[in-house]
Amino acid sequence: MSRDYFGFSLIRSNAKNDTNTVALNNAADISVIVIYFLVVLGVGIWAMVRTNRATVGGFFLAGRSMVWWPIGASLFASNIGSGHFVGIAGTAAAAGIAIGGFEWNALIVVVILGWLFVPIYIKAGVVTMPEYLKKRFGGQRIRIYLSVLSLFLYVFTKISADMFSGAIFINQALGLNIYLAVIMLLLITALYTVTGGLAAVIYTDTLQTIIMVVGSFILMGFAFHKVGGYQSFQERYMEAVPAFTTNISASCYEPRADSFHIFRNAITGDLPWPGLVFGLTIQATWYWCTDQVIVQRCLSAKNLSHVKAGCILCGYLKLLPMFLMVFPGMISRILYTDEVACVEPAECEKYCGASVGCTNIAYPKLVVDLMPDGLRGLMLSVMLASLMSSLTSIFNSASTLFTMDIYTKFRRTASEKELMIAGRVFILALIGVSIAWIPVVQSAQSGQLFDYIQSITSYLTPPIAAVFMLAIFCKRVNEPGAFYGLMIGLLIGLCRMIAEFAYGTGSCVNPSDCPTIICGVHYLYFSIILFVVSCVIILGISLVTKPIADKHLYRLCWSLRNRTEERVDLEQDDWVDNQKDSNSMDIDGNQPTYNINIQPDEEPGLCKKAVMCFCGLEQKKAPKLSAEEEEELQKKLTDTTEVPLWRNVVNANAIILLCVAVFCHGFFA
Repeated sequence: MSRDYFGFSLIRSNAKNDTNTVALNNAADISVIVIYFLVVLGVGIWAMVRTNRATVGGFFLAGRSMVWWPIGASLFASNIGSGHFVGIAGTAAAAGIAIGGFEWNALIVVVILGWLFVPIYIKAGVVTMPEYLKKRFGGQRIRIYLSVLSLFLYVFTKISADMFSGAIFINQALGLNIYLAVIMLLLITALYTVTGGLAAVIYTDTLQTIIMVVGSFILMGFAFHKVGGYQSFQERYMEAVPAFTTNISASCYEPRADSFHIFRNAITGDLPWPGLVFGLTIQATWYWCTDQVIVQRCLSAKNLSHVKAGCILCGYLKLLPMFLMVFPGMISRILYTDEVACVEPAECEKYCGASVGCTNIAYPKLVVDLMPDGLRGLMLSVMLASLMSSLTSIFNSASTLFTMDIYTKFRRTASEKELMIAGRVFILALIGVSIAWIPVVQSAQSGQLFDYIQSITSYLTPPIAAVFMLAIFCKRVNEPGAFYGLMIGLLIGLCRMIAEFAYGTGSCVNPSDCPTIICGVHYLYFSIILFVVSCVIILGISLVTKPIADKHLYRLCWSLRNRTEERVDLEQDDWVDNQKDSNSMDIDGNQPTYNINIQPDEEPGLCKKAVMCFCGLEQKKAPKLSAEEEEELQKKLTDTTEVPLWRNVVNANAIILLCVAVFCHGFFA
């Protein structure tokens, strides 16, 4: 069996020899993929036509109208992409179930999000996270720094990891070269964006989540059936050793003795338990509580009870990855041991084109080899679609960040057209940089994609988490403290990150020769150290500089959250007003306000519309509100009152969720 299997993959990796080994060679799969994409494009065009006809009033009223279940589903959908399927299953194939702890950590953090962070954001009346920091501290520099760092993180973690994982799927299904696959993906994505993809993303997100979860449940069923149940799975995983090992040390290819424990030795473990409990919580706080994508979903809720219920639903959904990704990844190692668990660099190069290891192909391999015809096509199209929806939304928010927060700083009088062109060119540049970064992703962290994403996050985000936490819970913190805390934290993080990439992270077979003092500290421990250092710097500098008066902080931090007096803003946004007169978008990314009696611009042509849609810079005109309406709207938007009955219901559910989290950790610890 393994022999002919081996020949099969040999042919597949040199796809030129023989075209018949392509996995997608039956009518059922191909028709499913075609139908799926036609439906998505249809929904996209429908959404595009529908949103263009939307009334002007709908612009404001949509402000706070979402109910809890789409919020929960959308939080889960924007968190889980195909990068998770490739990354988590891959790390699980290599090292066992501990990686599931990364997903379960979110069960606790979503409660912190819904109960502590979102109420403050709602009361502050903010739309974006940099805007909150600007209201809380004043000044521009923190805000610009945050925008630039977000762009950095987009390229190094989100975009390149997503492209890479999508490419692995295409590579497994069609036997194409990874770079060719990436370029194909980008072309399809561009097409998807231009044909109204951005409006469609909202409609397709929930659909994709449902199909993804159902499809991966079916795959899990097939996988467990194939290995003969959970008991047999535990025994067979521990025996899954590749045939080709030459003279490499056994610790490199034998499954870890603690494969079935989440909590591992604090010093020798690959994911030490203090790091998993504390270090990971810091990263998760950054991701769930201060990241624009996640918080925006929460701010669209009808009222605070809906936010909390959405967070709880998301928490329960986050229980699934352990069963849908971690276990199947480990089963993939049992079924395709020689490929997924290869250690000999030449062998690995042959199977997946990466000499450090092939664990990343664990999940795509299961999809391609275990799923019946038709279902296989469905799973592949969902993976690619989830990937494309996350890429389009990242491209869109990245180009908006760039044009609105950075470009307009240099060109204050830029016209709408210039901004559009800048945004578009910037997306092209982003794509270029991301493609160039793929080889680094491929070989980083012994070829384990998820570890790579988490380690970069550990080096760059703890200072941001520190600033947000102290901004909300400690009113003594001021602008110089926050700014220098962020800067010094960034320098420390970059030292580690640059050293790691200069020396390479190495693999078990060829360890990196980076000095132990720099790279010897586990990345989760590093994130704890960096967080503590940032907090000390922020508090230290704040205490020796002038505090911010309470009148500027009403409803911006926890101790003053229930004050009703009017807040005096630290500074007026001078650089927006000078744009308001020209018919271009204002810098904040808010829509410009027009007087109703101005003649509207003529409707742009199709080409221009497509370009604008591609850049996410469509112009929507909003009506001018009277002063009373403004005040009423502001009241409605910053209201955090809850019906006592529902408040008690969600609080009880939160306690149950936390108990479930503790039980799950304990059961697999």
